Amino acid sequence: MNKEFLNVIVADNDENTLIFFKNILKELKISIKVQCFSNGKDLMEYLNNEDAVVPEIVFIKYTIPGKESMECLEEIESNSKFNNMVTAIFSEPIPEDEIEDIFVKGANIFMKKPECFEKLKKVLSEVITINWQYHTSGLNKDHFILKV
Repeated sequence: MNKEFLNVIVADNDENTLIFFKNILKELKISIKVQCFSNGKDLMEYLNNEDAVVPEIVFIKYTIPGKESMECLEEIESNSKFNNMVTAIFSEPIPEDEIEDIFVKGANIFMKKPECFEKLKKVLSEVITINWQYHTSGLNKDHFILKV
């Protein structure tokens, strides 16, 4: 599979976090097209639109307004249109049983949101690089689970 860029969506109601994500993704060596949403309802309306470009990876804040991240996950998992999309949930530290539930509901990645820009940059770089490798090598996304 030969891709020139990754399509990435970030859903978070914090404008600063969206700016951080955009700036970090812009700096990576991999070409990335980023779309941002400030709530789960708008995210799912976009994804469910027939004309929507299904991204290779979507980052969803665990506590997002409009439609909770777990509702978004269930909707994503129930639609075969999203079979090749990697779903990453990110959050401030949460209990281990909630992280386990995130994976059970279908997320591929759980990312503890780092407290500083440099750590966020490192984690995002790792997640995007691994995701790029999956998409360019044809590996099965169903076997892709990562906790960072």
